[in-house]
Amino acid sequence: MGQVIIRNLDNHIINTLKQRAKFHGRSLEEELRTILTTAVKLPAEERVRMSQTIRAMSPRRSKTDSTKLIRKDRER
Repeated sequence: MGQVIIRNLDNHIINTLKQRAKFHGRSLEEELRTILTTAVKLPAEERVRMSQTIRAMSPRRSKTDSTKLIRKDRER
C-alpha cells in the first residue's frame, strides 16, 4: 500500500480532524483513510456518464442475427 504526506495543513484543520476521529472512535490515520475512501467513490450518475462517454468512443458495430448464424452453421 502507498503512503501520502500532506504538508502545510493548518493546525485548525488537523485539530478538527483529530476531534472527528475521536468522535468516531478511530485514530487520526483511520479517520483520514475513511474520509479519502469515501471521497473517491463515484456517485451512480457519474458512473453512468463515464460509461456513456467510453461507449461513445467505441466504434459502432452492426449486430448479427444469431438465428442466421445458427442456420448457416447447420447447413454445412
